[in-house]
Amino acid sequence: HEINQVVFRKKARKYAAKYVKIQCEEFKRLGIFGEWDNPYLTMSNEYEAEIARLFGELYLKGYIYQGSKPIYWSWACETALAEAEVEYAPHTSPSIYVKFPVIKDPSGFTAGYANTSIVIWTTTPWTLPSNLAIAVKEEFIYSLIETEKGFFIVAQDLITDFCQKIGAVSYKEQRTAKGAELDELVTKHPFVNRHSPVVLGHHVTLEQGTGCVHIAPGHGQEDYEIGLKYNLDILSPVDNQGKFYDSVEHFGGMFVFDANKHIISLLSDTGFLLFHEDITHSYPHCWRSHTPIIFRATAQWFINVDALNMRANALESVKTTRWIPEVGEKRITSMLENRPDWCLSRQRLWGVPIPVIKCESCGKHIMTADTLKKITGIFLKESSDAWFSYSVEQLLGSSFACPHCSASGNFTKEEDIIDVWFDSGVSHQAVLKLRDNVSYPADLYLEGSDQHRGWFQSSLLTAIGITGTAPFKTVLTHGFVVDVKGYKMSKSAGNIVSPQDIIKQYGADILRLWVASVDYSGDVRISDTILSQLSDSYRRIRNTFKFILGNIADFTPEKHTVPYESLDELDRWIVSRLHSLGVQVNEYYESFQFYKIFQAIHNFCVIELSSFYLDVLKDRMYISHTDDPLRRSSQTAMNQILETLMLLLAPILPFTTEEVMQYYRKSNNRFPYDSVHLSDWPCFTATAINKPLEDKWDRILTSRIEVQKILELYRKDKTIGSSLEAKVVLYTSSAEWYDFLLKLEPQLPFLYIVSSVSVSNVKFSDITYHESDKIHGLFIGVTPAEGQKCSRCWNYKKDTDTYSEYPNICGRCVNAIKGLF
Repeated sequence: HEINQVVFRKKARKYAAKYVKIQCEEFKRLGIFGEWDNPYLTMSNEYEAEIARLFGELYLKGYIYQGSKPIYWSWACETALAEAEVEYAPHTSPSIYVKFPVIKDPSGFTAGYANTSIVIWTTTPWTLPSNLAIAVKEEFIYSLIETEKGFFIVAQDLITDFCQKIGAVSYKEQRTAKGAELDELVTKHPFVNRHSPVVLGHHVTLEQGTGCVHIAPGHGQEDYEIGLKYNLDILSPVDNQGKFYDSVEHFGGMFVFDANKHIISLLSDTGFLLFHEDITHSYPHCWRSHTPIIFRATAQWFINVDALNMRANALESVKTTRWIPEVGEKRITSMLENRPDWCLSRQRLWGVPIPVIKCESCGKHIMTADTLKKITGIFLKESSDAWFSYSVEQLLGSSFACPHCSASGNFTKEEDIIDVWFDSGVSHQAVLKLRDNVSYPADLYLEGSDQHRGWFQSSLLTAIGITGTAPFKTVLTHGFVVDVKGYKMSKSAGNIVSPQDIIKQYGADILRLWVASVDYSGDVRISDTILSQLSDSYRRIRNTFKFILGNIADFTPEKHTVPYESLDELDRWIVSRLHSLGVQVNEYYESFQFYKIFQAIHNFCVIELSSFYLDVLKDRMYISHTDDPLRRSSQTAMNQILETLMLLLAPILPFTTEEVMQYYRKSNNRFPYDSVHLSDWPCFTATAINKPLEDKWDRILTSRIEVQKILELYRKDKTIGSSLEAKVVLYTSSAEWYDFLLKLEPQLPFLYIVSSVSVSNVKFSDITYHESDKIHGLFIGVTPAEGQKCSRCWNYKKDTDTYSEYPNICGRCVNAIKGLF
């Protein structure tokens, strides 16, 4: 039923506001920062007024015009569509070969061959009532062939395929000519009483068909351009609902796709149809109704993308913009080079109206700086709903007169609205230029890879027209979410994974971690299995935080921090590795390689921390005296690790890092900020990275891994239980490794987590050795540890139980208890 425009717009505004609120809450739950109490909304009065003002600015500069040309048309929605509102899907169409009899041939190419026809191929029979010409390509060779079915003109390279299609058993090539020699031929339309001349077309190909293309200037961009070149009518006898006008003979009132079968039937009955089959091909569909669209010439408003060098300037700006991934530059360049003028008008009720007045006295459109100022002023106060509520006189004043003919009182308002891609495309002005806390151009635009033809283009073209510069410094695009098998998600396939469901089951940080863990430059996969595996990785990071928090509970930085130069070498090594990680992570953040950030931090937590550093520290943290310098040294390092990892992960795991920070801050109020997200970013310096030290500890780690392999063998055969029950005997024939390990011998039990280690360059006959896989010349032996097990540290020591006041305790633990370092 009919509804008043203003009433409809109020309902639409209320509906939009409902989902703005829902989306804001969902964004908050995802941990996304934003001015949620003051978001920019394209339906706000300020934004709508700016849309209208910027339309007017481009109009007054000479970019915008009204014209009649073929555009994407959704008959289901009864509106024009932008290129970005078109999606491609399989569609079945009739494929037909139709003959057009030659009736005029000044060149004599068909002389002697009566009843010769040029054959066209089309998959849109419904456009044949609008046929006004046939295009051939200037340099292609065309042949006049004789078959048992008649004389035909087709491209030489397509004769064989053509004859197979129409069922011709044989053919004889009678004559050839270049396409340029055929442009004086005139043919007769198969069922409309008019002629169709042969013209030259640059878009003709030899990929399929006949090399002769049916031209309907009202139903295709290339056809339209040929129509302009040859002064053909722009005929498009189709209404908003995709039905032929009643004036169309034979097919008046028919829906165009329904008319296909009737047109084919007519061609067959009259002998003009040579071949018909149905084919399934990729065809443009409306993104809202998911119905196949048509090309239809109607009066619309356009941006002339070649006016004032807009296209050329946009292409130059593309070169100075950083594109991530780099292939984005090629994509948008190709699209800009080949795009038609931008159709700005839409036949809808909800949106910002085109602020143009028409004088019915002289027929001219009116848009001046004065009318624009008045109209946008009213939009600013009352929203663009005022356009549909007020008369022209109420908008512009009762004394307003046409600037073209001076007439007054006989005006109409433009009924169409502005393309929503223009709405979003001018955010660089409506947001970046109108808000105090942001600046132009934006540091980063990011969206899906489909936006090279959508938002990125609409933003770039409007910015070039308004400011002459690109609205962005960097543009990042990502792929789409697919299921575990790589299939596109859809309700019909039943493979949709809802973000809300993920958050309920795993929490928002797991969803964020998944986003950060995938290479977004291509399509990204998600499934319960993937999320479950990621949860395990998340737990490792979380457990790292928990372990460190537990082990620095008695550490007050102001009181217990050990200066860097006094740190134990192991702690200096981990601090160096931490700074190396920080430098690396900074580089990854700068280059938006988030999955590498996750990999680097995860590996640091698992390999350097959990598997080694934190593992060996357990002895020092649990056994040493509280104020043992070595213990305080390790706490100093762990404190720095905690703060650094907390900050490095804050953009990815905002909830987890905030939880860690609050726990950390609560303990002695050690953190100077109320939130981790208000903290300064950590600073990493080259001076804190000790490469020789890292290289040294890489060797120690390698030897430790080799020892652990052999210990595991002895654990499996039950020779030992805990590694502390073992003594490790190292023999090496390498003088370098012998000197290296011998200097470390006192520390090796601590690093290998065994009770004792001996290093020798002599093999003992009573030891069973195992050759190292990674270190040439190193042999590893394992024997039961000597001495008695200490009930405090569990190490096996010869001096255990030799202190009467401390039974079953080793000497090291006795000193720790007494506070002797």
